[in-house]
Amino acid sequence: MDKDREINMKRTPQDPPRVVTFGEILLRLSAPGYERLLQSPRLEATFGGGEANVAVSLANFGLQSAFITKLPHNALGQAAVNSLRALGVETGGIVRGGARMGLYFLEKGASQRASVCLYDRAGSAMSQAQPEEFDWPRLLQGASWFHFTGITPALGAPVAEACRAACQAAKAQGVRVSCDLNYREKLWSRAQANRVLGELCQLADVCICNEADARDVFGIAAPGSDLTRGELDPRQYTAVARELTDCFGFSQVAITLRRSRSASENDWGGLLYTGGQSHFSRTYRLQLVDRVGGGDSFAAGLIYALLRGDDAPAAIEFAAAASALKQSIPGDFNRVSVPEVERLSQGDTSGRIQR
Repeated sequence: MDKDREINMKRTPQDPPRVVTFGEILLRLSAPGYERLLQSPRLEATFGGGEANVAVSLANFGLQSAFITKLPHNALGQAAVNSLRALGVETGGIVRGGARMGLYFLEKGASQRASVCLYDRAGSAMSQAQPEEFDWPRLLQGASWFHFTGITPALGAPVAEACRAACQAAKAQGVRVSCDLNYREKLWSRAQANRVLGELCQLADVCICNEADARDVFGIAAPGSDLTRGELDPRQYTAVARELTDCFGFSQVAITLRRSRSASENDWGGLLYTGGQSHFSRTYRLQLVDRVGGGDSFAAGLIYALLRGDDAPAAIEFAAAASALKQSIPGDFNRVSVPEVERLSQGDTSGRIQR
């Protein structure tokens, strides 16, 4: 583990809740602006990855936020650790070792040209991690919430087993567990995802997904929606949330609802299904700056709102507003504060300058 920063296990009743996330952080190499990959000889280097993005958002919101992963002992691995520390994320549980860090290349789309994401993560330190490298009872000590996405178990059978062990330890310690399905067809097949995530979802309390994940992983589709044509009826997703709840016993199901008018303009909102009822956020018309990390910022907003005790309507409004703001910011990380999210969630959509 990263010995130069101890895991803070001593908490007082006044401390904010502690959230632990588990996954892979990648070096992101992006084409400048809206150029195509390698149109320019220069690429912009930052870091990002589903669970790391959630951890950064929660740290920005003032929670104790810990990110668990495995990174190589080299300059790139250390730069990734430093980027997380600089944003307030606890890094003491990061395992060090392995040959390399995973990469992804991003070309941002515009108008009718779609964004493109290319992975170069085979053989990465995290993909080669073994279950015994993670002492979950210790790593989860003092935690209120554990979060992972479907990307993590897609890295390979040993990582999926580590994810299962984390969920089991969380349940044993009374820690709430959330799973963002986050299906990636470039990492595994639908059949593999169905089998592995079907088992892991049995251990989760909260399910988060986008408008296509439940269809792709579990075959649960909303009638009347054609996402490639931008046709989406939010009300039909109540049936999707209800079926997920019936299958896995989730206490809450949250679904992001993105209507893609083009690569530059989206309608964005969400629903939270709990207690047999769906609660919908307002819908935002987004002029996209960077949509990567939008779902992660939604998950972080939901986790934050539920941990502070918001009721369902307020929680889904906070989550949708947090993710709407993120998509106006370049990079994976959501660099907004609670007051900024609350201003938007309470109806100030004007974007007027704040003086």
